[in-house]
Amino acid sequence: MRLSEATWTEVADLDTDLALLPVGSTEQHGPHAPLGTDALNAESVAEAGAETFDSDVLVAPTIPVGVAEEHRAFDGTLWVSPDTFRAYVRETIESLAHHGFDRVVVVNGHGGNIEALAECCRRLSRTGEAYTVSFTWFNAVGDHSSDMGHGGPLETALLRHTHPELVREDRIDEAREGAADRWGEWVAGVNLAHDSDEFTENGVVGDPADGDAERGAELESLAAESLAKLLTAVREKSLD
Repeated sequence: MRLSEATWTEVADLDTDLALLPVGSTEQHGPHAPLGTDALNAESVAEAGAETFDSDVLVAPTIPVGVAEEHRAFDGTLWVSPDTFRAYVRETIESLAHHGFDRVVVVNGHGGNIEALAECCRRLSRTGEAYTVSFTWFNAVGDHSSDMGHGGPLETALLRHTHPELVREDRIDEAREGAADRWGEWVAGVNLAHDSDEFTENGVVGDPADGDAERGAELESLAAESLAKLLTAVREKSLD
């Protein structure tokens, strides 16, 4: 059930304590993909996971702005501080728990959110307000995960499958020409670059041409299966 499309009485009648909270970002994804890529992909995976799961689960509205200051050099990017992000996620989950949805999986679509979400989920779980874990979809797609860049093959593939009208196909060549091969500027295991414009000309990392709609369908299926498996584990976990 999508929370934003349900009535309060329908929510009251829903017999589950499980909820999914998609979180993403509004940030540059090169000249070919929309700024909302991370939020769109998180929402698509959350909905696919809910459909794959063998029981009811509430899908909360997507949080669209995250920890993304590393993309500040590119027009349109929005960001909040880690403290603000953690507080917003925490209080959203607390409101879900108030209504009985106190086992929550955060479905994340943005790498910059990972550290803040891990801390937030641990804190909520330790205080007993809600049992919460974070699931980052591109880390749960098997061997494909090694191809994760930024605006690269995985994100572009999933968009081509779920929102093909939003991919600027006429700018794919431009995206490829200005792309970096890997994220960051690494020396002795340390990333010297704090912002993405230090190592990628147009914000892209990886080759978006390697991500067609067929691959996107496979990615969605793999992520949905992983998410459904996680939901089962969260449902069955003893919290005594």
